[in-house]
Amino acid sequence: MFWAIVAVIAGMILLVWSADRFVLGASATAQYLGMPPLLIGMVIMGFGTSAPEMVISALATAQGNPGLALGNAFGSNVANIGLILGTTALISPIEIPSRVLRKELPLLMAVTMLMVWWLLDGHLTRFEAIWMLILFIGLLAWWIRQGMRRETDSPAKETAASLPGQPPFLGLALFWLLLGLVMLFASSRMLVWGAVEIARWFVVSDLVIGLTIVSLGTSLPELAASIVAALKGEHDIALGNVIGSNLFNTLAVVGIAGAIHPVVVEPQIFSRDIPVMAAITASLFILGYGSKGPGRINRLKGGALMLCYISYMGYLAAAIVNP
Repeated sequence: MFWAIVAVIAGMILLVWSADRFVLGASATAQYLGMPPLLIGMVIMGFGTSAPEMVISALATAQGNPGLALGNAFGSNVANIGLILGTTALISPIEIPSRVLRKELPLLMAVTMLMVWWLLDGHLTRFEAIWMLILFIGLLAWWIRQGMRRETDSPAKETAASLPGQPPFLGLALFWLLLGLVMLFASSRMLVWGAVEIARWFVVSDLVIGLTIVSLGTSLPELAASIVAALKGEHDIALGNVIGSNLFNTLAVVGIAGAIHPVVVEPQIFSRDIPVMAAITASLFILGYGSKGPGRINRLKGGALMLCYISYMGYLAAAIVNP
């Protein structure tokens, strides 16, 4: 048990560090290859912050722990809205532009409902998972096209603007890219092993461990990026980061798990986790509508989101302590 806890803590720390190095190396390499800064902001940063969830999903499913993969995806979605947006709003209130209410949020809700529909029979087949990945690729292409057409209000444009003007030389960029990728896999294996051992020790499902410990650990890159954006007053980045990450988790992370091996969905997901994820996603519509001008997630609303997340984690923690 002791070494399992050490593996989880060390895995989380290395996961955050390796994701940061991977993004640094990938973005610098892309700059040397002439990739437009806007695409670096959208693709490299998007994949970088969601890479921990994707790698853990693949490893957990390949090792016969699909519940850990689903728990990681669903728990990260709840953490992104409750913990990350809540924390960001407490630092600095977030304005929700009208285009987000018209396009991004309805798209996120539609994708969430589509995934629920595919899971309703209690199974995620490989065929359904492959369709999720195809939809994800199509969505990514549409997202890039929309971002390239926008001239002013693209979160990716602001993210790209934060890239260093002069990247490190190519050799160092490739070194960080490869080291970050290797350490990403190594830290993910460490975290998955520790999480599974803790689940066995407490005699709880790997789903619960994925929803709590693992989802919190894999959400740390998004939390760090959003806090930095909030401190700089770049609310679009924080909001776009969360919406983009949830789309990645819903389609890519779950899709990767099902493509590797068909997944059996535990009944608790329908009675507990999906309603929470759907409700907290739908709450963004309510928070986003303002009576006068753009909607805002002020500090009071941010505190409410944090309270929802803490309550959900407390309920799940009780299942770990008293299985």
